[in-house]
Amino acid sequence: MKPNKIHIVPHMHWDREWYFSTEESQVLLVNNMDEIMDMLEQHPDYPAYVLDGQTAILEDYFAAKPENVDRVKKLVQAGRLKVGPWYTQTDEAIIGAESITRNLLYGMKDSHQLGDPMMIGYVPDSFGQSAQAPMILNQFGIQRSLFWRGFSNRKGTESSEFKWQSDDGSEVLTANFPLGYAAGKYLENDAEKLKARMDKLLTALDARANGQDELIPNGHDQMPIQRNIKEVIGLLNKLYPERQFTLSTYEQFFDAIQQQSNLPVVNGEMLDGKNGRIHRSIYSVRMDLKAYNARIESKLTNILEPLATLAYRCGIPYQHGLIELIWKELMKNHAHDSIGGCVSDKVNREILGRYLIAEERTDMLIDFYKRKITMAVKANGPQDKLTLFNLLPNRESQYAQATIVTKAAGFQIHNAQNQSVSFHVIKREKVDAGLIDRQIVAHGNYEPFNRFTIELNWSQRQLGYETFTIDPIQQALPVATKLAKTIDTDAYYITFNDNGTMTIFDKKSQQTYERVLDVENQADDGDEYDFSPLRGDQPIYSADLIKDADIQVEERPLSYVATISYTLILPTDLKNRLKKTNVAHAAMIVKFTLTIAKASRTIQVVAKINNQVKDQRTRVLIPTNIIATESVADNQFGMIKRPVHDPMLKVWQRDHWDERPDEIYPFLTNVSLSDQQTVSVFTNSSREYEVVNETMIALTMFRSVDWLGKSDLVRRPGRPSGIHAATPDGEMIGSLTLDFGIRINPESLADADVAKMAKEYLSPVESYNQIPFEAMHLNPVATTLPQQYEVSVPVPLSAVVSVIKVSEDDSKMLLRCFNATDKAILLPEQVSQLNLAEKVIDGQKMLKPNQVSTLVIEG
Repeated sequence: MKPNKIHIVPHMHWDREWYFSTEESQVLLVNNMDEIMDMLEQHPDYPAYVLDGQTAILEDYFAAKPENVDRVKKLVQAGRLKVGPWYTQTDEAIIGAESITRNLLYGMKDSHQLGDPMMIGYVPDSFGQSAQAPMILNQFGIQRSLFWRGFSNRKGTESSEFKWQSDDGSEVLTANFPLGYAAGKYLENDAEKLKARMDKLLTALDARANGQDELIPNGHDQMPIQRNIKEVIGLLNKLYPERQFTLSTYEQFFDAIQQQSNLPVVNGEMLDGKNGRIHRSIYSVRMDLKAYNARIESKLTNILEPLATLAYRCGIPYQHGLIELIWKELMKNHAHDSIGGCVSDKVNREILGRYLIAEERTDMLIDFYKRKITMAVKANGPQDKLTLFNLLPNRESQYAQATIVTKAAGFQIHNAQNQSVSFHVIKREKVDAGLIDRQIVAHGNYEPFNRFTIELNWSQRQLGYETFTIDPIQQALPVATKLAKTIDTDAYYITFNDNGTMTIFDKKSQQTYERVLDVENQADDGDEYDFSPLRGDQPIYSADLIKDADIQVEERPLSYVATISYTLILPTDLKNRLKKTNVAHAAMIVKFTLTIAKASRTIQVVAKINNQVKDQRTRVLIPTNIIATESVADNQFGMIKRPVHDPMLKVWQRDHWDERPDEIYPFLTNVSLSDQQTVSVFTNSSREYEVVNETMIALTMFRSVDWLGKSDLVRRPGRPSGIHAATPDGEMIGSLTLDFGIRINPESLADADVAKMAKEYLSPVESYNQIPFEAMHLNPVATTLPQQYEVSVPVPLSAVVSVIKVSEDDSKMLLRCFNATDKAILLPEQVSQLNLAEKVIDGQKMLKPNQVSTLVIEG
């Protein structure tokens, strides 16, 4: 039977920025909002209007028209203006779990200040959907989901309505926009034109409908409300008397499809570009900005919030307001276009500005809490202090670095029992006194300070700190480093090659890994959305090009540091890639700095690139010696397995996919290949990988392109995505720094604890050195704290810590953890449990694979 009830839902999709800036869209927003409210207030029979599921646009509106808060509130409370549940329309591919959680947390909070939020996981334009979305939505009490991109019939159904499940059994009733969120934009009031358009539209909807109800969204990007929509609906009912067209709401549509008894069930992530472009390689454009995002997310969840929680436990207030400001500044960059980097150069500069603000606030608040705790510690005498902070429960590594600033030539470190603490100086430098405290030089004292970088073993495993006293001595301290040619740790023997790669010999497995850190460079004829190979171009490999890399290895008592430097001379742009003669070249300077503690298996890598080459993609290759059929990467609160080879590659053109299903994927902190050995890449920057030749993890360092959108790409036929606009800043000319790690485990994935080791990689021991000089002064702290302090955190065995924080109502200390294994994990008994919305739930005994739980530590 042909579907006969057509729900037409008025809405506007609101990109705060794209090829236009937030400031430009705000002007239109004020106009559109005033017209929307006029329509709703003057026409009581007009059911409702959807404000794109995000409250950030209301912040923009109220900033310009605060006098209209009550008007908005009345309409929201009447259920006629639909707001929330998000703060911004989040990306779900390379945005961290805690970011998505806070997006809903703050979006729901803002919505409740006006009325009730729209309880639908509404993401009409995000580039793909996370497999964990049903679980996250359910934990906020949301049972329905509505999206466009990523779904295809490879999920086992052609239906646009289905039940979508995550691995833990969470489920949302889901509707997919078969034709996108703009299918019903600007509906004509001319019978002939409307009939011609609707015949095509209804044919497509009929083919995908599961029951008698269909959905036509009446809206588009920044589209003003369609004032004559009632007349159009009247005309539609005349043109199609066998159907019933009504002005409706998303809730009414879901109420109708919920009555269907034969809804198919699907699961997993939605990353197929068959019916709407996903842009699998968008994760590496404007990598400078994406690296900012990864770094700030990590600082927030791995340092600031657990540190603020520790301070809270010590009687120092938890700054909820400042932390919310940071999260919101960050989340303004999390909409799909913004985090994707598929925007104009002007907008990318605005995005950078927000990252600078968010990181500055984060760094200052971290420093503030470390300072407040250290000031409160009662130590013997007026000595300077050094406090080490462990912000990760059950830490395995004992390695720590710290910085000591003093005018003395040397110093000793003592613990609370006045025992001498062993340490090693690995760097010493002079610091201008004015950089420490400008009041010093204001009084004519220009004598510089000595800044010492030290390393030491420190074995505190629980959340907490230890404060040491610093006693100056006249004897100068030597720098305890020496030159070496190789690296010889407990786990590895590493040698370096003249071509700029390294060879790793794993002592336990007796396996050798060659050409590690080989750099691949390839022409990129794509745009800000997609990588596109240049026909006839072949990749260039640094290991084939470089003959005399500059390699320096420094051995310290507890660690090694090595640098690999060289210059790649490459064709300067697309035009020169295929030339045989008179090829113009440009330089790409590459410097890898490797740091590895002698007792650790994680090799920390900092890559610094100075790029002068246009129109190209640069990746670093990590060999695994494993012939893999699948990769295992993390997503939000879990892990996901993906096939190395996508069978749709053979049929995507025949089946008319909108874009090729490239085997390029997103991850958040870790990706691995595994058999009896496990080789993993950790990241605090790039979140894009591909498995190459079944054996190698290719981590994309960056892409260099100069167009927002281009037509007829090799892997994306047809129209341009976005618009055909020049973005010369996207060429990434200049300097870029990326942080990633390599870890080899001589055991299977089930025993390698990859997710926990990635968390430890991102959660270094923090330190604070208190001296009598400060550029900005604080009053003495009323609280008195002991020199050593630990908080017992009940982390379930094998679970991974997501975050430690204080509840939004400021009453409880919380531990959020998830299960990244294939087996259920026993949860501690008699510990209260909350959902992601921080509401009390009935306690569960087991944490299922890919499931998250929030436990009350104290409160």
